[in-house]
Amino acid sequence: MPKPLALVVDDEADILDLIRITLGRMDVSAVTALTVAEAKLQLERHRPDLCLTDLSLPDGTGLDLLHHINAHHPELPVAMITAHGNMESAVAAMKAGAFDFVAKPVDLAALRNLVESALRLRRRAAPAGEPESVETDQPLLGDSPAMQQIRTLIAKLARTQAPVFITGESGTGKELAARLIHALGPRRDGPFVPVNCGAIPHDLVESELFGHKKGSFTGAVADKDGLFQAAGGGTLFLDELADLPLPAQVKLLRAIQEKCVRPVGAAREVPVDVRLISASHRDLAREVEKGRFRQDLFYRINVIELRLPALRERPEDIRPLAAHILRRLARTVGGAGEPTAVDPRLSEEAIAALVRYAFPGNVRELENILERAVALCEGERIEVEDLYLPANERPGVLESTGPARVALDQAHWNQATARAFGMTPLAFRYSLARLGIDHYIPCD
Repeated sequence: MPKPLALVVDDEADILDLIRITLGRMDVSAVTALTVAEAKLQLERHRPDLCLTDLSLPDGTGLDLLHHINAHHPELPVAMITAHGNMESAVAAMKAGAFDFVAKPVDLAALRNLVESALRLRRRAAPAGEPESVETDQPLLGDSPAMQQIRTLIAKLARTQAPVFITGESGTGKELAARLIHALGPRRDGPFVPVNCGAIPHDLVESELFGHKKGSFTGAVADKDGLFQAAGGGTLFLDELADLPLPAQVKLLRAIQEKCVRPVGAAREVPVDVRLISASHRDLAREVEKGRFRQDLFYRINVIELRLPALRERPEDIRPLAAHILRRLARTVGGAGEPTAVDPRLSEEAIAALVRYAFPGNVRELENILERAVALCEGERIEVEDLYLPANERPGVLESTGPARVALDQAHWNQATARAFGMTPLAFRYSLARLGIDHYIPCD
């Protein structure tokens, strides 16, 4: 089997030698070029498996070469070599389609991680003309144009290491989309670590994300790795990012820029190799305007935005979604995951009622409605009355009254339950998250 081949483009001989030696120790061959023109010639002479290019070149920029490769060699992963601290250029490169970036002076560990990820992506690239797919127990279902576009975009996002910011209302499937991006990409064999930022007490955020050293604060009885380290080689998914306190936002910004973290109480930083995906149901641009979220962090995490549509925006997907949920419920209603003879089905009238309903809680609410209906209905046919939908089904009315009513019920439930355990609602949410219970009601 031939060695992988890298095209390295830089006008500094020392950088070329350093990268070539590092690649050689990884059993990767290299061809080099000093200019954009030479790089184009090398692309015609060889079939490289990845390209590393400096941003500033004598006859153009690395972005010029990136656009050429996107047009003529779209399957080729391209990583940008940028000046130290020049994150604006790195962000611009990733927005233009770069796989990843490495800053000068080149950190050899970061370079090796980047090359290994690029080669894994190259080996797993789907043959031309064949769509990439992934096996999952919870696919993003729906044949609406909106969902078809989402699945196509997710497949493209999986081919880059650029930070992705997923937006959408609660219950639209933001974590599921993040899992699919991870599962389709070169890091699929690494861990996927989801974090609900709103479920972590503010005084523990830095320790949870970045780790801590023994004795760094009361209760720190041993060294502990943070979630960044736990996600090493894989993907870190920061859900409800807007809930991070401002001091933690500063540290997160540095972790993204420098690809390293400093555990609480540590004297030095440690490198981390993670792909960052974040999400929020809030409008982060508005949070920036109100001073509750750092503008520079928003700029870093929002390299590529993926917006998930609300369920009411794709009513044609309700029928297949409901059928999938009911099949899953039929497999588990017998207890302990055992199959059951029950085969619940929706009447046409019940489907029509669901289509009319505005779903302020989106797909998660649809799951709750159907689970309740299966438990309460007599027989296998679910009728409209088994759904227990609010009386006002028209979207215009429900959107103005439903969400407020739902939020009030959720808040009362959380506050009462938390008080029963002698805890604050925030601490209660955090305890549930630490126990792995993710189907709890948020206390927003």
